[in-house]
Amino acid sequence: VQLQASGGGLVQAGDSLRLSCAASERSASVQVMGWFRQAPGKEREFVAARTWDDNWIYIADSVRGRFYISGDNAKNIVFLQMNSLKTEDTAVYYCAGRPLGPDSTSIATYRNWGQGTQVTVSS
Repeated sequence: VQLQASGGGLVQAGDSLRLSCAASERSASVQVMGWFRQAPGKEREFVAARTWDDNWIYIADSVRGRFYISGDNAKNIVFLQMNSLKTEDTAVYYCAGRPLGPDSTSIATYRNWGQGTQVTVSS
């Protein structure tokens, strides 16, 4: 399964941005779709994830209330809506997919990864 992330850019603090992740297919290997981010000098961290049927959605504490994950199942696209962006949200954002199962916030459980998209938030 190919995953293509897009939508990054340079914005100011307080702005909003929507990232998209297009999956080449919605197979069993990507029943859970997640977003992760990696800031310079830091480890990659979980941001948000959902199942395609929205039966399960989870948002990291660090962004809850500002970031939202959703999808367009007809187009096999998952979105990450990012509002009230802060400078500390600056990172490369990655989308990834995995089969259904436990520990869906764990990076190690994701096998399909898209390329990253850079999000830079200026003050």
